[in-house]
Parts: sequence; C-alpha cells; structure tokens
Amino acid sequence: MSGNEKSDGAFRTIGEVATATGVAPHVLRYWETRFPELRPVTRAGNRRYYRPADVALIERIQRLLGTEGYTVKGVQKLLAAEGRGGKIVPPSAASEQSIDGESSPMNSVVAPETIEVIRSIRDRLQRALDAA
Repeated sequence: MSGNEKSDGAFRTIGEVATATGVAPHVLRYWETRFPELRPVTRAGNRRYYRPADVALIERIQRLLGTEGYTVKGVQKLLAAEGRGGKIVPPSAASEQSIDGESSPMNSVVAPETIEVIRSIRDRLQRALDAA
C-alpha cells in the first residue's frame, strides 16, 4: 500500500468519496438531507467522514437513482421500508407488470391499487381520444 492509499475500513472525506463514486460533493450533502440513513461522522469544523457502510449506501443510492429509474421519494420509501424490516422486491426481481405491461422498478414502491387506478384513467383517456 502506497502512502496515499487508505485501508478498506478507513474513513473517507467528502472529496475522496466524490472522487471514488463520481457523485459531486454538493449532491452528497443534498442526499444527507433526504436520506436519514446516510449520516457520516462529523468532527471538528463540521468535516464529514464517511464510513465504508456510508460509501456503500451512496453507491446504492446512485445506482437506484441513476440506473434503475427510482425517484428520490422512491428511494426514501425503499430505504425506510428496509429499515423497518419490510420486504421490498428488488426491481430486477419484480414480478408485477407496470401500467404498460412491462417490468418496472416502481412496482416495488407503488401499491397495486394505485396501478389499477392509473390503468383505469389511461383507458378512459384512450377511449376519449378514440371518440374525438
């Protein structure tokens, strides 16, 4: 290990986490306000130090928002449900179909009743457009 490398268990500064994950420091600070699960250690001068678990959570939030199509609110619900011991079906394993009949990451956070209401509205709109 060279002089600049840290061990896997070492705390990281916001700049180090930003460089490692590609998430800008201002976005990391914003996520701290939106996700109570993300709480880095703060020391003198309010400097943030991220634990390995924090970095893993950041990478997960980044994947959920950027790749899997979740909204901030959707990720909040997912993390809150997991924190309460609730079972969330991961998007890759979602067996329900979306409104269009396609698999969707939102299936794990949208109630089936809501999907039915949306389908009903969609069908009524389509009938109105067809009649016009």
